[in-house]
Order: sequence, then C-alpha cells, then structure tokens
Amino acid sequence: MNNKIFFQTQPITPLSPKKNSNVSLKTDAGKTSFSQVLKKEINEPLKFSSHAQQRLKSRNIELSPTDIARLEEAVAKARSKGARDSLILMDDLALVVSIKNNTVITAVNGENLKENVFTNIDSAVIV
Repeated sequence: MNNKIFFQTQPITPLSPKKNSNVSLKTDAGKTSFSQVLKKEINEPLKFSSHAQQRLKSRNIELSPTDIARLEEAVAKARSKGARDSLILMDDLALVVSIKNNTVITAVNGENLKENVFTNIDSAVIV
C-alpha cells in the first residue's frame, strides 16, 4: 500500500499594492509624502464639535488661550500613549476628546460633573 501524498505546486505571484488616492508616499515635486500628511494631521489645531460648542455656551464655559494650550498638551500626551477617545480633566472641567479626529466632543463643568458617567473612552488625562 502506498501512503504518499503528492501536492501540486503553484507559482506564487505577489499581490499588487492597493492604490490609495488620498495619500501618496512619493516625494516627487508636487506630491505629498506620508510624513508631511502625518505632520499636518498632528499639527492641526484642536477642533470643537457643534455639540461641544453648544455645551460650552450653555454652561458659560470660556477657555482662555492658556486653557487651550493645556488641553492641546493633554491631547498630545494621550496620542503618544495610543489613546483614541479620552476624558481630559482640567481644573473643574471635564472634556471628552476624540484623539483620532483631534476634536472635543463634549464638555462638562462644576455641578454637572457630580454623578456623571462617561462612556466610550479608553483613557483619562488629568491636567
């Protein structure tokens, strides 16, 4: 009895890379490199969603340029640790920030902080 198994070999052809029209890795004149896109995304100023803007206005929360700088520093720290959505606690203010989108999602202050539950976050930064 012959117990040998034979496998037919087939040539392996490499897959062609997917083309992505949004980001180019070429550094030719007029083209944007990946590092340039990354730097642009990281250096983009912090945005506030319309919901966050409404919350800031309705709760009479004003952020000074110093507060914005502290908030941006906290976002940078969260980004460096790989966070995606963070709760940032700054003085008597809590902000939920999408680190990936560089956007403040909502803001809560003072009395509204008590007995509040924050969901869909993966990290917290205390400033």
